[in-house]
Amino acid sequence: MQSIIQKLSDIVGTAFVAEGLEASFGRVVFSDRPDLAQFQCNGAMSAAKAAKQNPRAVAEKIIGHLQNNDLFLKVEIAGPGFINLTLKDNVLSEHVSAIAGDERSGVPVFNSGDTIVLDYGGPNIAKAMHVGHLRSGIIGDTLRRILSFAGYKTLGDIHMGDWGTHMGMLFNDYMKRGEQNIVLDTDLSDPESVQRLFDDMGERYPRASGAAKEDEAIRAEALEATVKLQNGDPLFREMWEKVRAVSVMAMEKNYRALNVEFDLWKGEADVHELIAPMVEKLKAGHYAIPSDGAIVIPVMQNDDTKEYPPLILVKRDGGFMYGTTDLATLQERMDLYKPAKIIYVVDQRQHLHFEQVFRAAKIGGIVPKDVELTHAGHGTMNGTDGKPFKTRAGGVLKLEDLIAMGLQKARERLHEAGMDKDVSPAELEDIAHKVAIAAIKFADLQNNRIADYVFDLDRLTQFEGKTGPYLLYQAVRIKSLLQKADAQGFKAGSNILSIDENRSLLLLLSAFPESVDNAVRNYTPHVLCDHAYKLAQEFSAFYAKVHILSETDEVKRASLILLCRAVYAQLEKTLGLLGIDIPERM
Repeated sequence: MQSIIQKLSDIVGTAFVAEGLEASFGRVVFSDRPDLAQFQCNGAMSAAKAAKQNPRAVAEKIIGHLQNNDLFLKVEIAGPGFINLTLKDNVLSEHVSAIAGDERSGVPVFNSGDTIVLDYGGPNIAKAMHVGHLRSGIIGDTLRRILSFAGYKTLGDIHMGDWGTHMGMLFNDYMKRGEQNIVLDTDLSDPESVQRLFDDMGERYPRASGAAKEDEAIRAEALEATVKLQNGDPLFREMWEKVRAVSVMAMEKNYRALNVEFDLWKGEADVHELIAPMVEKLKAGHYAIPSDGAIVIPVMQNDDTKEYPPLILVKRDGGFMYGTTDLATLQERMDLYKPAKIIYVVDQRQHLHFEQVFRAAKIGGIVPKDVELTHAGHGTMNGTDGKPFKTRAGGVLKLEDLIAMGLQKARERLHEAGMDKDVSPAELEDIAHKVAIAAIKFADLQNNRIADYVFDLDRLTQFEGKTGPYLLYQAVRIKSLLQKADAQGFKAGSNILSIDENRSLLLLLSAFPESVDNAVRNYTPHVLCDHAYKLAQEFSAFYAKVHILSETDEVKRASLILLCRAVYAQLEKTLGLLGIDIPERM
């Protein structure tokens, strides 16, 4: 269905066209002064500048086309030429009644099925995931959900670090100690055997990495082991298969707990065979050139105002760089999926790297000019001291430990609120898990993705304020109200009546399409968090003023129940896009 903003913009745009001006000047937005009007159009100022006329004079002409329109209760000019619009109550209520009956909660489909590949997650195999992996996974999965809802065909790729020198360090350590059978004898069907290998790698890798950094001979051995693996050494390949499988099991466990999903479980190894021929092709096309013994692609452009170093493809020692693998991955994605867009959800500090890779991909013809390549960067998650989140001992916190901390805090909050009564242990654990994940994910997603934020477990698990648990509480409260209405045989009506107490709520429900559109265009999940929180707050205020189930007027009660359904459906939809599940009860 058409959004209220689009409908009004079409009407006002037609008025501008009637005056010989561009329809785009008629863009309507929700008013930033709701005490004066519900909507506003600021286009008269821009139109006046283009037409060399007085802004208020232009606004007067536009208003002349709108004043007799049956949609509007008021059409007024404010300030230098702002056009303020207020709808008649029946118009607003009819629109929200249509939203209540729409399975998409009033949001139109924005795209007809273009493919988007999203690259997020990116953990390394053979290592435990840590809190540094949280933001990429959560934000990336949410963007996948939002873009899929918008109509795109989305493919989320974890893009594991499963190749390279860290594998050589690990395998060299196993071989030097004669302990390769710890890997080879692992039974992938036995959870205990799998856990033993994962624990062993967790202890072994830091030791092997440290030794390689301190001892040049060990570093050379690790490099030799890496080359053997990449050249297909049967023993190392068998070890790699086991290590990768065990690592993926651990990743799946963490991401399953976070309700983060992927369509593709690919890694750097998947494109290893593509790299050498790709480099040769780039050299043959004179895109890649020698530079101080290395092979690079210059990426500077004539209109650049700052320096962009060339992308190094091949080091002096003949080794390939991360950027080389990224180019090969882009080549594979274009060949396999033909995407219209590829989005990388990776730490903002990698922005220069991705700018180099994207430029090189376009220069070398790996990615067509019309394909959008975007680095949707994110900031860091910090502790209450403002520094990157650590354990009390100062170490890097494992992701599974963070989830466990959230779960324990959720149990405590449920007990404090008396929500653990008359609930079976299994159901209580399910509720606690949903509360914990809502707390963790909403705490992250409510921030602009490029901003750093403070992770304060005590604050973000509270059932009040702008938190995930607060939203779950409000959603469950509405769900409970609707269940009671059903139990009493109260039916929802087909129309929502506009009354003073619900007018703000109706306007907010009408704003959902613009929030989704904003999130889609700018890759900004936080605008949906803002919408969900405002909706929950507005409903809470409405609920405190209006008696619903005790309303004796059947028509009014049916209208109120329909409104509650519309609010719940939209809140459920919004939380679903954020990857947050609502418990059956709390």
